[in-house]
Amino acid sequence: MPATGLPIAADRLPGAAPAFLAAVEPARLREACEQARARGARLVALWGSDETVRGAGFALHVALASSEGLLWLAVPLAREHPRYPGIADLFPAANRKQRAAYDLVGIHADENPDHRKWLRHGAWPGGTFPLRKDFDPARRFPLAEDRYPFVRVEGEGVHEIPVGPVHAGTIEPGHFRFSIVGEKILRLEERLGYKHKGIEKRFESMTLDEGARLAGRVSGDSTVAFAWAYAMAVESACDAAPPPRAAALRGCLLELERIANHLGDLGYLGNDVALAFGFFQFWRLKEDLLRVNARAFGHRYLMDTVVPGGVARDLSTGAAAEILTALDRIEPEVRRLRAIYDEHAGVQDRFMTTGEVTPALAAKLGLTGLAGRASGLRRDLRVDHPVAPYDTLGVRLAAADAGDVAARAAVRFEELFESARLLRLLLRGLPDGPTRVPLAPPAAGRRGIGWVEGWRGEVLIALDTAAEGRIHRLHPHDPSWQNWPLLERAVLGNIVPDFPLINKSFNLSYAGQDL
Repeated sequence: MPATGLPIAADRLPGAAPAFLAAVEPARLREACEQARARGARLVALWGSDETVRGAGFALHVALASSEGLLWLAVPLAREHPRYPGIADLFPAANRKQRAAYDLVGIHADENPDHRKWLRHGAWPGGTFPLRKDFDPARRFPLAEDRYPFVRVEGEGVHEIPVGPVHAGTIEPGHFRFSIVGEKILRLEERLGYKHKGIEKRFESMTLDEGARLAGRVSGDSTVAFAWAYAMAVESACDAAPPPRAAALRGCLLELERIANHLGDLGYLGNDVALAFGFFQFWRLKEDLLRVNARAFGHRYLMDTVVPGGVARDLSTGAAAEILTALDRIEPEVRRLRAIYDEHAGVQDRFMTTGEVTPALAAKLGLTGLAGRASGLRRDLRVDHPVAPYDTLGVRLAAADAGDVAARAAVRFEELFESARLLRLLLRGLPDGPTRVPLAPPAAGRRGIGWVEGWRGEVLIALDTAAEGRIHRLHPHDPSWQNWPLLERAVLGNIVPDFPLINKSFNLSYAGQDL
């Protein structure tokens, strides 16, 4: 049925997420986006697809979020020279996504302010597009010289510091080009995409069942969020729902993932201000939780547990009791550690007013997730558009307004405590019944959406099915797409030694957008 309250006539997609699908001609794309923005909508994702195997041309896809839910705009484009009107002036977060859509599919955004390559680097030549259906994934290209035109800052005393793409430790690659005077940062320009893995192309060779395992590996620290979004998209395409016990267990898994990541990041934040005590204590607690995860669900990071139709592993009464005991042990220690952080003059001196993102800038550029909530944007899918089990839990949103490192740390603490509360409710009230239902393969051309509030922010999976239960196109979207550009702004006016601290306070994913 067509939905009301949206800027354009749209049909609701089946499934848990409040999602609507509308076909829009290129000439009407900007009008639809302008109307959506006027109603308070924001950009979630933008991607392209090759429809030539279906006798059409190409397509642009835009996902917009509003109080109604998620609006998926599908824009058909020509087979020859596919173009569309750019929307980066309306939604600045679209800039890099439009560049990536060209690199991968060859669809061109008119009047985009920046047409530099984003993902291609020297891995494949210009004019070759890996997500077109006629692309041979086995083909190898000679390594080409990669001259990326960074923006230069001129002036007396200005010099550049290049950092990366190879970093110390085991983090993934990304390049940061600082323009500074003395130690004050005048400009930061990022370049990512060094870890492009071909995940979206790999999905096209898979069945819906096979895709679940890959979805959980898009970004390893968010395996539950991506796996749940994938399962939700498949269930949407199949017009099916997981049983109540599976929904409750998914909630448990997602909150365990949230706690583990917040524990690790709070430790890193202590480490970055020379409070090694904080680092070791938080990582001791994280390790304790990961070991509980392994005993309860068979994997420290909970991989391969959420699957289409439900969950792959049930939780025993004894394992549920062990998780509750671990929470009773971890939470009081975290409260004591928070008091130490809050009362430590050196920590607060480094945290407060460092890496500020104002609420106005956060709203304009589309900051999302915990970083957005720390800059006054009170958005959380568990609150705004709750699906089971969150629809009965009354999730309490954690937020702050200062938008600095201290605010992002405070939101992490509050979310950790709220996750512990939610876990107690879920574990003490687990419903009986099956943990998975069989799904019949959907017909070709069925679409489904998964939309989940991961620990970092909104995770989106957009699915388009092919015949015999296979995947025609699948787009996974990590919230880091929106947030990386804000990091460039957060560091301005700060000193270079504060960059690792500011960077870690966001803790964005390289893997999530290097697909």
